[in-house]
Amino acid sequence: MGDEYGKGHHAVLNKGEENEVEIFGYQTEGCRRTLCIVGYVFSCGILPLVFYWRPAWSVWAHCVPCTLREADVVLLRTTDEFQIYSRKKVTWINLSTLKGSVSLTPDHPLIADEDYVINRAILRPELKVRCIQVQKIRYVWNNSEEQFQKVGCLEDGFSAAKIHLKFGSGLSREEQEIRRLICGPNAIDVEITPIWKLLIKEVLNPFYVFQLFSVCLWFSEDYKEYAVAIIIMSIISITLTVYDLREQSIKLHRLVESHNSVLVTVCRKKAGTQELESRHLVPGDLLSLNGNKMQLPCDAILIDGGCVVNESMLTGESIPVIKTALPRVGDTVPWKLHGEEDYKRHVLFCGTEVIQTKSAGPGAVRAVVLQTGFNTAKGDLVRSILYPKPMNFQLYRDAVRFLLCLIGTATIGMVYTICVYVLSGEPAEDVVKKALDVITIAVPPALPAALTTGIIYAQRRLKKNGIFCISPQRINICGQLNLICFDKTGTLTKDGLDLWGVVPSDRNGFQEIHSFASGSSLPWGPLCGAMASCHSLIVLDGTIQGDPLDIKMFEATNWEMENSGKDFHIQGVPTQAMIVKPSQKTRQIPVGGIAILHQYPFSSALQRMSVIVQEVDGDRMAFMKGAPERVVSFCQPDTVPSNFASELQNYTTQGFRVIGLAYKRLESNGHISALTREKVESDLTFLGLLILENRLKEETKPVLEELISAHIRPVMVTGDNLQTAVTVARKSGMIAESLRVILLEAKEAEGPSPASVTWRLLEDRKHAGYGDRDSYINIGEDASRPEDEGGSYHFAMTGKSYQVLSQHFNSLLPKALKMAHAGISLSEQEASVASPFTSKAPNIECVPHLIKEGRAALVTSFCMFKYMALYSMIQYIGVLLLYWKTNSLSNYQFLFQDLAITTIIGITMSLNGAYPKLVPYRPPGRLVSPPLLFSVLLNVLFSLVMHMLGFILVRKQPWYSATDVFSACSPAKGNVSRTTALPMLPGKVGPDSFMSYENTTIWFLGTINCIIVALVFSKGKPFRQPIYTNYIFVLVLGIQMGACIFLLFANIPDLYQRMDLVCTPTLWRVYLIVMLAVNLILSLVVEEAIIENRALWLIIKRSFGYQSKSQYRKWKSMVANEPAWPPLNQTFYSDQPNNARGVSYSNPVFESHEESP
Repeated sequence: MGDEYGKGHHAVLNKGEENEVEIFGYQTEGCRRTLCIVGYVFSCGILPLVFYWRPAWSVWAHCVPCTLREADVVLLRTTDEFQIYSRKKVTWINLSTLKGSVSLTPDHPLIADEDYVINRAILRPELKVRCIQVQKIRYVWNNSEEQFQKVGCLEDGFSAAKIHLKFGSGLSREEQEIRRLICGPNAIDVEITPIWKLLIKEVLNPFYVFQLFSVCLWFSEDYKEYAVAIIIMSIISITLTVYDLREQSIKLHRLVESHNSVLVTVCRKKAGTQELESRHLVPGDLLSLNGNKMQLPCDAILIDGGCVVNESMLTGESIPVIKTALPRVGDTVPWKLHGEEDYKRHVLFCGTEVIQTKSAGPGAVRAVVLQTGFNTAKGDLVRSILYPKPMNFQLYRDAVRFLLCLIGTATIGMVYTICVYVLSGEPAEDVVKKALDVITIAVPPALPAALTTGIIYAQRRLKKNGIFCISPQRINICGQLNLICFDKTGTLTKDGLDLWGVVPSDRNGFQEIHSFASGSSLPWGPLCGAMASCHSLIVLDGTIQGDPLDIKMFEATNWEMENSGKDFHIQGVPTQAMIVKPSQKTRQIPVGGIAILHQYPFSSALQRMSVIVQEVDGDRMAFMKGAPERVVSFCQPDTVPSNFASELQNYTTQGFRVIGLAYKRLESNGHISALTREKVESDLTFLGLLILENRLKEETKPVLEELISAHIRPVMVTGDNLQTAVTVARKSGMIAESLRVILLEAKEAEGPSPASVTWRLLEDRKHAGYGDRDSYINIGEDASRPEDEGGSYHFAMTGKSYQVLSQHFNSLLPKALKMAHAGISLSEQEASVASPFTSKAPNIECVPHLIKEGRAALVTSFCMFKYMALYSMIQYIGVLLLYWKTNSLSNYQFLFQDLAITTIIGITMSLNGAYPKLVPYRPPGRLVSPPLLFSVLLNVLFSLVMHMLGFILVRKQPWYSATDVFSACSPAKGNVSRTTALPMLPGKVGPDSFMSYENTTIWFLGTINCIIVALVFSKGKPFRQPIYTNYIFVLVLGIQMGACIFLLFANIPDLYQRMDLVCTPTLWRVYLIVMLAVNLILSLVVEEAIIENRALWLIIKRSFGYQSKSQYRKWKSMVANEPAWPPLNQTFYSDQPNNARGVSYSNPVFESHEESP
């Protein structure tokens, strides 16, 4: 679209981000607008309704394309597969409104600095800013770069030094006011949506609009009973939906309400400090943080001092996190990339709680406001709730296609109806009504509601099992899951770690392990000092808090921890230092205590943490703790034992978690701020290994065995040591003992050497010496391919290797997993915004439960869809046959089928619970799959043949009369009266009566057939409980069938008169039962012998050479035909053509016979 009108017409907002959208410029044209208004009037409101559903059509009708610079309207289109359009109006911000307090001119120094986006957005000399608001985020037009850019956040390109320079003294009052006007308030405003707005939005849903059309048509035909029933059900449905949305809106409003009214202290340039409400904060403001607890009302960069924060709102873990100040480095690198550390270590996120501050000097802790409002971490979380991503699931796309097919079928029926009634000379009004009737028959208005019943019941069953859901539509998606990614610690293994022992080291090698089981304390030395001080623990309200690993390690020393008092003074040391000292339980230790002077907190990217400490009246030292492989890379080689790799291998293969410790002595003189991390973390002395035990949860192994037996592949994603992870995977059954594990080691390019990837077996281990500092995973010596393994392997790699593969060997990752279809949070809370499902049980037993319910809900959706399609087609066939004689079903006949039969079946058919066992294949994920389509088409064909047979045969009966509908049971028909019970009294039928032999025959066949297909389509195992366990449904079918048989054989004149039925000979009624019985037998045989016969469909697929569209299957087939795959004990380089032969590998053990959706 953009290329057609030039480059300036089209751009991309938030390129590369999750909320990336395309933007197109348009200008409103007066004559087009006038024509649209005329169209609104003449279409009786239909055109604006269509424009409401299709915003792009509205823009194309009202506007002409133009450049984004000239646009007064922009059209947005998401870049995902859904390509959803939205329309936004371009508005202006006038800076002249500030003239009362700030006298601005086009060349004013405050708006002259081109480093700021807001200054580049000001149009001179008008002093105006063009902007748009997209999902609560404001974008302004950058005049110099000619593009819309986000405001409400600091520029990413600023270096650390520039942030200190520009914002270290705060903003002036004038700068604050300009930024406040352009960026908007620092508020996460979630309005409580008025009920009338929710009501209008719900009523304008296409489903309810179609229902309104149907109801109006039924009232015009005096079919008021069912119309009233539909109105009542719709009102209940709309009321419940509006109530639910309103409650969610109120909850979300209350959740963020307090955010907008926090009192903060702001440092102003040359004006001291000022207290103001947080909603007045702007990016660049300088916050002063005192020692009190507070909720952060914005994202801020810490530039002076340190903080301890609780980030449970973001991460779900209430472990205190230490934040350090952004260093004042002099390079020009953007501040997020200035060092090895994760930049988030310097960021205080909105919504998190500051529980402790540590100033670096006499002043307060200071932070620069980074982002405000909905740009913040909390704002982004709230936006994800307000504007959830649509789900890409084949079922819903197929449902739309199926509805379109029904509409197409209805169109054919309309043409047929018009032809028949026009040729019969019927009035035009009747012709139109009958034609429109066909639409409401072929496309049942209750279809969408019926499809959701299975999900509602599944959600209720999940809640009983302690699994809560905030996105019910994802329950169906869970029925298609075939790969589950698990975290290790706390998920597969128990939360707590037990300190098993410590293995000291000296230049002679590893010493005898010191076990803490006996309760004996570790003798004083650098190793004891490392365990006592190398951590991020804090004392809060008299309790030691922090990472469980750190707590276990510190508790093992039997030392105590306290904050330093006012009389604590060490040169170059902050007054608020943490002091650890021996307790009375410890032996005589010649150290009064250790002051923790500075911390480099643990980073998963760096795999280590370090501290600078000083003994009271003693030496200054640095300690390091982290992944053993990473720690020894900073140590002097002669301090690392020669058997380091084998010793590490010994413990990791037993599933222990191993931590490396190291230290060095520092000069006691000088300020610690003069020390760089690189200098502190160099030439260390290796101290030894800390061994911790993390046991599997009792539920882990049985659950993984159940998943694997169902061909659902479990994968472990952990930050722990790779060998430990592999060992835990073997112990848990995730990797069978008979299967081999291949290690992928990928290395970045170094100098002239290109990036490389090496494939090695983790079997038949050899004890390698200390050499390569990057990896200590022992590998297989034998490169031969085992014959008995059948090519079945598991791969193991580190996150760093995966990153290198993504950058340099992407042919090995043709379809990497970017985002999961569903997530489960193990939490005591009833709901977590971080994932659609939350389980109260602290183990993985919820996973098979969820998959079983997902499969049951998915199959239920298919059953309901098939039933509703057949019900509409049965009615459609019957009505069209009756239209041939310009007859139809009466209102009460429709009402009996629609309300007494179909509605009750729709409510009860979905009550089957999930089958207790997971079978090794998934239900189909598509409505247009051959078995399902074949099932629907065959049953439609059976119904068509049966109805036509009944329609034709009844006209050939000797007692049939087109004019006298009481002739069959009249006393004058002696030969007939003997076969009837109580005869109907003969009489005349009015011209508008529906009573006829064809009508009675078609109605009985259609009504009982609706019950038959409900029985046939109500599937039980392997995904749902058998039908006989659904007692209510069985009872309903029994009552309905009994009522229909009673009506068929009961000659009650008043009842027949009310139902517009006529009396027929008993023999003919028996014929109808025989036809229905044959139909039932045929349907059951076809459904069980053909539709549900998986082996037959697999044979058919192979016979026709069916090729799956699943990327998984394509790559599986490719690697199966690759004799040299996987390439063991080989290394590939990124500069090699066709590296790794461009193939990927999938484990054939986890084969699924169903096509992925």
